[in-house]
This record gives sequence, C-alpha cells and structure tokens, in this order.
Amino acid sequence: MSRVAVVTGGTRGIGAAISKALKDAGYKVAANYGGNDEAANKFKQETGIAVYKWDVASFDGCRDGIAKVVADLGPVDIVVNNAGITRDSTLHRMNREQWDAVLDTDIGSCFNMCRAVIEGMRDRKFGRIVNIGSINGQAGQYGQVNYAAAKSAVHGFTKALAQEGAAVGITCNAIAPGYIDTEMVQAVPKPVLEKIIAKIPVGRLGHAEEIARGVLFLVADDAGFVTGSTLSINGGQHMY
Repeated sequence: MSRVAVVTGGTRGIGAAISKALKDAGYKVAANYGGNDEAANKFKQETGIAVYKWDVASFDGCRDGIAKVVADLGPVDIVVNNAGITRDSTLHRMNREQWDAVLDTDIGSCFNMCRAVIEGMRDRKFGRIVNIGSINGQAGQYGQVNYAAAKSAVHGFTKALAQEGAAVGITCNAIAPGYIDTEMVQAVPKPVLEKIIAKIPVGRLGHAEEIARGVLFLVADDAGFVTGSTLSINGGQHMY
C-alpha cells in the first residue's frame, strides 16, 4: 500500500512541484491550500491530486484537515510543511499584524501540522517530515525580519523534532531553497531580479522541480539515517 503524503501550500509553486513529484513516485498525495479555489481546482483537474482547503495557521484547522485526509486516503506517514507567506517591511515600519501573520503561518504551521500527525507516526513507528525553510532564514534578508525569523525557527524546530522522533522511526529534515523561478520571484522587477541572479554562482534561478527532488530523497523509506539535516538548494549562493 502506498504511503499517504500531505503537502501544505501544495497546489502552487514549489508545493505543486512537490505534490506532483510525490504522486509520480507512487505516493497518495493530499495537497493543502489556503484560499485560491480557482488555482486549486485547476491543479486538481490537471493532476488528479486530491486538494484540501484549510488554514495552516489554525491549530484546529490542521487537526480537522488531517482527520479528513486520514478518512479519505488513510494514515498520514509523510508531511511536507511548505506553506508560507511574506509581509515584507523594514522593522521600523512593520506592524504587529505583519509580524504575527508571517510567524503564525510560516513556523506556527509546522507545529500545527506536526502535532496533528505525530502521535499516529509514533504508534506506527514511521514518519517522514520535511520542513521548507529558506536561504533567508540562514543568511537573513533586508526588509524581512519576520520572514527570516520564522524560517530560521523552522530550522531549529527541525533539529529538535528530529531528536524526539529518531528512536521511533520518524525523521525530520529541512530544505532551504534559494531563489526559485516561481510566480512570486518572477514578479520581482527585472532590474532587481538581475541583481539577485548575479549573486548566484550557477548563474540562474532554481526550478521548483529541483526542490521536489530533494523532498523525494528525504521522504523515502530508505532515508531513515538522514534526520535533523538542512539541505540547501540555492545554486551556491549561501554555504554553511
């Protein structure tokens, strides 16, 4: 029986690439989304992947959403915490709402989702959790104290949970993407984007499918000795 994987923010951008790669590899996939019904329905029609709408910043929403996935597809063995938002501003202009929104979605969702599945994973003595961080959580970024703080926290969360799950067959790893050619990045003004690309040693933006390949490696049954790691996929832009 194929394992069930849940991908948050799984119908667009990096998340869509991850969802499709998992399906192609034989997993049963549930793609979560937050608000764009049109994009989610189009994704479902094109891929045949089941889509589920809930707010990952809501603890109850994640609990109920996972319960629905379990009822439809079976126990969840794989979670990819990909959902994230930005509310960019320099700190002296940032308001509390901008701070809370990013922290609640980008790191709060990791707690909400993992808490909803962790007991079942412990009972079955198997689990694969992959948290999508960011190069900006590693290196920081001007105008993103909220986003950088949240993504940095993702990496710490990952290392701590990896220690808790290791003895019961649960791995927890992170991927830190660099600048990927998603709609969000392509919307950056061309002169700014050219400056970003100039700082990437391989000389181009990354592709969402390259992040998905990293996820496939980390969620595999035979990847049980890899846990607590952060896989940086950034074209050499930041190394540590």
